[in-house]
Parts: sequence; structure tokens; C-alpha cells
Amino acid sequence: MSETVRKNLLLPEVERWPKTQPVIELLDVVKHYGGKAVLDGVNLSIKAGETTVIVGESGSGKSVLLRLMNGLTRPDEGQVKLFGVDLGRASERERTHLRKRCTMVFQSYALIDSMTVAENIAFPLANNTRLPSAEIDKLVDELLAMLDLAQAKNALPATLSGGMKKRVALARAVISNPEVVLFDEPTTGLDPIMVEFVDELILRTRQVFDITSVIISHDMASNRRLADTMAMLADGKIVSVGTFDEVSRDERPRVRAFMGSAVTERMGREPSAPPTETSAAPTEVRAKSVVSIRGLEKSFGDNHVLRGVDLDIPERKVTVVIGGSGSGKSVLIKHITGLLRPDRGNVSVFGKDLQTLRGKELLEVCARIGMLFQGAALFDSLTVRENIAFPLVERRRLRRPAIDAAVEEVSVRLKVPHLLDRFPAQISNGERKRVGLARAIITKPDIMIYDEPTTGQDPIMMRRVDDMIVEAQEAFPITSIVISHDMLSTFRIADQIVMIHRGRILAIGSPDELRSHPDPLVTAFIFAGGAGSQEPTATPSSLGP
Repeated sequence: MSETVRKNLLLPEVERWPKTQPVIELLDVVKHYGGKAVLDGVNLSIKAGETTVIVGESGSGKSVLLRLMNGLTRPDEGQVKLFGVDLGRASERERTHLRKRCTMVFQSYALIDSMTVAENIAFPLANNTRLPSAEIDKLVDELLAMLDLAQAKNALPATLSGGMKKRVALARAVISNPEVVLFDEPTTGLDPIMVEFVDELILRTRQVFDITSVIISHDMASNRRLADTMAMLADGKIVSVGTFDEVSRDERPRVRAFMGSAVTERMGREPSAPPTETSAAPTEVRAKSVVSIRGLEKSFGDNHVLRGVDLDIPERKVTVVIGGSGSGKSVLIKHITGLLRPDRGNVSVFGKDLQTLRGKELLEVCARIGMLFQGAALFDSLTVRENIAFPLVERRRLRRPAIDAAVEEVSVRLKVPHLLDRFPAQISNGERKRVGLARAIITKPDIMIYDEPTTGQDPIMMRRVDDMIVEAQEAFPITSIVISHDMLSTFRIADQIVMIHRGRILAIGSPDELRSHPDPLVTAFIFAGGAGSQEPTATPSSLGP
């Protein structure tokens, strides 16, 4: 798409907002939910043509702030101005008109499942303009090429990886050439290589389309790359604002505590980098294997997902499985839990070959495995207390007082006792993750599987979740298996790291052994986004499926 094209295709008669004036202004904004002031006097100006990143702990009100900016939510007090218009006083027609100049990329993609990639991208123009189909198709093709999506043009969203869905959502957001794009956690759930790639796409689309960007993000390495201005939200107010480095140097205790827990750089590329304080010692002493996999093969149609996997999971250790999106991590875990059966090879858990087990025997093995799902998977109709208690209630082995005591104990350890009487819809994504972890660990399983436990967490909560995994490991006789894209978390908690690439085990060893691994694909993945690195990082295609 030509860099000279600047007209909004939904509103071609509207002149672009001048760079000399704030495009969004929040003035003493207050917003209550359930009698609580989530935002309590927010003041913030978004400069036109720049990228502003908003950070803060889970539940601090960042997503509410984003919805206020485009008029999806109205303030209880104060003013929110978009292109100089007070959204609180604007009519619905005026807000709809303004939203055509300000689009949003949702964390959950919000793609239309029944439409192809091309149809999803074209949707804003096809449904809101009279542009000829041929012209829309040309714009779609240019974006597909720019975002490396040409091969997926006619694919449906269900067949795409997370990284591809993010790119489709980005393409749909910018095809109309808006002036402002709001990003809700654009890199959540992506592997390190893809995070760097999406960051580059955001930077490139900003330059090509002359976009003002507002980004909510917990990824500090990404924020450092993208932010012209970073604003920290805490206690319902903006407590620090400036460049990334300026906020990092802020001496106020609340800011220092947050930034001190944040990842401000990806890991350095020196193979001799010292292990982190909590990194486990190298695994020269072989522990007993609680899971043993030999020659595991699995295909879905023509897609050969696992290719001769051999793997041992040591008992009472933390094994972290890493790899690019679509590399086979989740399929591997589903074999360990008995949800899938191999096409070839075998999987033994607790010394029992899962292929030979049926009915009650298989259920008994599966009952000894706990699982924390990436999306928390809470029951909306149950309170947090009832969600956490659910596994114990279903097992019917404990009396109610014992169940209540167990719920209280695990909720305190995970910092969620104040949420016990709320419903999932009333708590943040980060809080739901903690509740899901509490529910999973309350049964004290022999094997605990964590599916991206730190995804979507702020830096402080990320460290708490890491600490919880380690504390659970020390407090209970369990074996932990963690699927992760976060390298700081991986190297903080792992005894053993397993890297999968295109269905094969590419590397396995202790954290120190992977830091010094000779394969460039391994080091590219681990050190993706290293600050000041002179080495090129791998492209998504080199590490993807």
C-alpha cells in the first residue's frame, strides 16, 4: 500500500487530525464498577502520530481505559475527548462516526469464524463503503503480502496459529487507514520470535499508515521497543508517565516495585551468562522418570505434528516445554494426559503404557494429573470460592469444613482471598488465571501441567505465579510440566528445558546447557529480542511449523 495514501477509506472527506494536538485526552476520569472506583481521577494525553503504551498490574483498569478511549464505555465523571469531541456528551451517531477513525485490535482476535482470512480483512470496507470489489481485493492482497499471510488468504481462522490470527486482526484494523489503533495485549500468548515479529509489524504499520497507537501490554521487552511514551496505571490513577527509561528510573515505591519485577530486556546472548538465582543445577544426576515417551508419532491428515519424539520427564522436577506456535507442544501434552493416542510409539505415565489402559484404569491415571489451562476455564455460574472448591466437591472425599479450609489456604497463597465471593465475570483476566491455578493445585496432584501459566500476567503477578509453581514443587511431592513462551519464567523455574521444533525434540537439558547450546535455532529462540544484540534473530518462517 502506498505510503502517500492517508485518507481514511471509511470517511474520505474527513481531514486527518493535526500532529500539534492530542488525539485523545482523559481529564479527571472516574469509572466505577460494583461500587468500586476502578479509575479514580485519570489524566492522560495521547500524542498524535506516536505510540503510547499503558502498563499496570492485572485488574488495575487498563482495559477499561482502552474502552473509554473509543467510546465503548462512558466515564462516570470527567471527560474523555477523542479528536476533540467529548465522548460522554456525544450522541451514539457521533461516537460511531468517531470510531471509524479509531479501530481496535482485540486480545482475543475477534475474527469471524465463518469467513476466510481475506474476507475478515476486507470486512470493514466491504460493509461500510462503496469501494469496488476489485479495489478492496487489491488492498487485501497488499496487506497479505506485507504481513506474510499470502499463503493463508483462503484459510478459515480455525486453521491458523495464534501468531497468524494476530496478523489477520492487525490487517483488518488498518485496511481502512484509520488514524488511531488501540491494541489490547497484541503479543499475549506468542512465542519470543513471534513477539519480535509482531512488534516489527506494529512499527511498520505505524510508519506506512501514519497511525497513532495506544497499546496495553505486559511484555516489557516489547514495550521498550515500541513505546514513545509509557504510562503506568495504579490505584485508579496514572502514577508515572514518560519514556520507558524515565519510568524505569522513577523512584516512587509503587513504580519501582512494578518495574523491578518487569522484564526490561530479553536475556543477553552471551552463552556464558550466569544462571538466574532460582535456576536449577544441571541435571547430571538422573531422577526417576514419571513419564517416558518413545518414538511418538502423531499426524492429523497430512499434517505430521510429532515426529519420533523420545522424552523422559524426571520425577519431582520442573520440566518446561518451549517452542514456536504450532511446533507440537500442546499435542505432546495431550498424549501425556491420555486425551490423544499415538499413531506410532508409546507413552508411559507412572510406569503404565497408556495405550493398554481402558476405562477405570485410564481414569485412575488421569486423576493423578492436574491441569491449569491457558484460558483458566472457570465456570461462569459459580463464584470464585465454588470454582476453587469444585474438584474436591466432585470427588466427594472430604467434608465441607475440610474443603472450605483448603480453599482458604490456597486462596491466601495465590493472593485471591478477596475474590472468593465474586463471579468470574467480575474479575480481570490475570485474576482468573490465579483462580484457575488455585483450582488446579487444590487436589495436590502427582503431575501438574501448566499451559502458559504466565500468559497475560503483569510482571509482578508473573513472578508470583513462578514463585507459586516453585513453592508447590517444594511443598508437595509433584512433578511439574510447564508449556511456556516466556523465557525469563522458563529459566527462572526449570530443572529441565525441552525445545520442540517442527514436531521433533531440538534440544533438551538444564538451563545452563540450553544457554550454551550450539544450534543457532535454539539460541535464536531463547535470546529473541536481546537488547543491543548484533546478531540477527530468526524469522517466523524459520522457527514456525
